[in-house]
Amino acid sequence: MSEIKNTPFTPKHVALGAKMVPFAGYNMPVSYTGINDEHQAVRTNAGVFDVSHMGEFMLKGADALDLIQRVTSNDASKLTAGKAQYSCLPNAEGGIVDDLLVYCIEENKVYMLVVNASNIEKDWNWISQHNTKGVEMHNISDKTCLLAIQGPNATGMLQPLTDIDIINLKYYTFAKGTFAGVPNVLISATGYTGAGGIEIYFEDKDGAAEKIWDALFATGGPKGLKPIGLGARDTLRLEMGFCLYGNDIDDRTSPLEAGLGWITKFTKDFTARDIIEKTKAAGVTQKLVGFEMIDKGIPRHDYEIRNAAGEVIGRVTSGTQSPSLQKAIGLGYVKTPYAALGSEIFITVRDKQLKAQVVKVPFLG
Repeated sequence: MSEIKNTPFTPKHVALGAKMVPFAGYNMPVSYTGINDEHQAVRTNAGVFDVSHMGEFMLKGADALDLIQRVTSNDASKLTAGKAQYSCLPNAEGGIVDDLLVYCIEENKVYMLVVNASNIEKDWNWISQHNTKGVEMHNISDKTCLLAIQGPNATGMLQPLTDIDIINLKYYTFAKGTFAGVPNVLISATGYTGAGGIEIYFEDKDGAAEKIWDALFATGGPKGLKPIGLGARDTLRLEMGFCLYGNDIDDRTSPLEAGLGWITKFTKDFTARDIIEKTKAAGVTQKLVGFEMIDKGIPRHDYEIRNAAGEVIGRVTSGTQSPSLQKAIGLGYVKTPYAALGSEIFITVRDKQLKAQVVKVPFLG
């Protein structure tokens, strides 16, 4: 095992008494004051997540867009400078290498790809393998800091820290400028919580990480801004029905099974396009669905899903007690006939068959 890495903010987390855990090769905060408390802070006000463990690749050159188009499922030619899109990297069999964000820095020339922390090396190797036209590639993951400031009050709270109009920054757009006195910060109206807010990317030069962290809490702290751990990040994303790589999607799941047909564009050529197109024509045999528990019990990753006759029809991929809804919810793959809204399914929890119902996602209406 390689040595566990710290982010530039690790001393801050430790000083704040965060419960630290190893995650994707990094020493990360799972919670500070408790998952429910942190979850509600983001849903109702604002919170800061250190997500500097995520991976960032810069792709530059005349063929940068061509490479992105060939390795991703979404249509990146639609992106203009200052826009971002959600996409995935299909593998040769039509499964998913990873899901990612594509940022257009300069149209047709400069792009940033943001990938999952646990997949940095795998994604880099996969994209490099397809780089047959000499696109300039830089893995800037280790020198890039990423903070997500999420919640309905996040942008209003932080507007005094920048001249960029972050309050009116449209969803999935971004701007570059000075933030908290630090130049060249990329401010993006994206996030993994469904609660609104921004994500900021910057290099930790001349103490920038500490400067930004301290400015965030000096400005936002009196208004209730809180540091948030990975535990609440997971409950927040699950309430929105957002997929987590390694749980809800992986190398064996098709984007169509996962409900990601909207980021799969057959108007261009990409890896395994023919396989995924055939799957679309034939129809998927399983689908990722959201469900709510009717009987008391918490669904967990890999629990079996059965029908009323007791036959195994799928498995749970993510599950939790929803802090916002005060009920147990989950995501899981079920055979297509059981994927209709209102379908009754049963989750195997400690040898008991607990009743659940397929519901619409996001769980938060």
